[in-house]
Amino acid sequence: MRKTAAKLLTVAALATSLATVAGGTAVADPATGVTPRAIDIVGVGSDTTQSVLNQLAADYNASLTSSTSPRLYSWDAIPAGTITTKTGATAITRPNGSGAGITALNANTSATVDFARSSRGPVATDPTTDDFVALAQDAVSWAAKSGGNAPANLTTANLKGIYSCTITKWNQINASLPNATIKPFLPQTGSGTRSFFLTAINGGVTPLTPGACVNSSVQENQGSDTQLNDINALVPYSVAHYIGQVYFGKGTGADVQGPLTIRNIDGNAPVDTVNKVISDTFVATQYGRVVYNVFRDAEWNATDAHGTALRAIFGAGGWICTNGATDIQSYGFLPLSPFACGSVTHS
Repeated sequence: MRKTAAKLLTVAALATSLATVAGGTAVADPATGVTPRAIDIVGVGSDTTQSVLNQLAADYNASLTSSTSPRLYSWDAIPAGTITTKTGATAITRPNGSGAGITALNANTSATVDFARSSRGPVATDPTTDDFVALAQDAVSWAAKSGGNAPANLTTANLKGIYSCTITKWNQINASLPNATIKPFLPQTGSGTRSFFLTAINGGVTPLTPGACVNSSVQENQGSDTQLNDINALVPYSVAHYIGQVYFGKGTGADVQGPLTIRNIDGNAPVDTVNKVISDTFVATQYGRVVYNVFRDAEWNATDAHGTALRAIFGAGGWICTNGATDIQSYGFLPLSPFACGSVTHS
């Protein structure tokens, strides 16, 4: 799989970008009473990037001066049920997660879904006709209840042992830790964060198959889940999403860190707490990732009005890559350099 180069803006430049307040107001799903038109550009999928896409959509739409220009909309990963994504579309089950979003993209046409939000990159099982267009830089670490039995740091080997269920007690990691049963959690099947994390702790090639001790019933990046309010629980967590929740007040309702604090891996802290960004050191490990929006290749490369609109919003030199840095950073992500933002990767 070809890797997208992800050269980042400097921390100083990012801090400066935050001095400008993003215009517009993000909403969950299209605003009440608003049904996207057939010509509008509509996405579904990842929980991790839904909030930043909502904000980008609000600000992009506010920038338009013509009522006939396609608007940008993004449907959240939850609540469960069916959604009619745009006027004239057939109702579909709401896709929850990157995998479900990509499946919906490939099962439908632009009459229903134009793109899928994805917090993972392409894998061998994805159609080669899917274009993964780079959006921003993220990373994945793990989180646990503040004051619980989990240590401040776990190694990659520790995490692999925990999620394969060969390490089941904290004192197997360190004799000074309690003789208590570890409770490992994963996001729902289809989550890009789940897929990425299991691959990272398994050497970066294929995802680890979780053991029978692992509970896969939590929604990703929601520390409010009562199951996680346990002194022995741990769960993978998007570093950007955590930063947005903790430092920039982006979490609302169930989408908050709750009692969880994000922890180190292999001695590397995921958050630069001084600058309130993902740590450069952590990004450089196998736990750094690029998040994407996925398009059908034929539409992405089309010379018609639809293809032109897709590239004008998401492509290199498009609206997001030239105007979206403040929104991206305010949700905890790192903007990509102009050389990486909008670049295309295939499986």
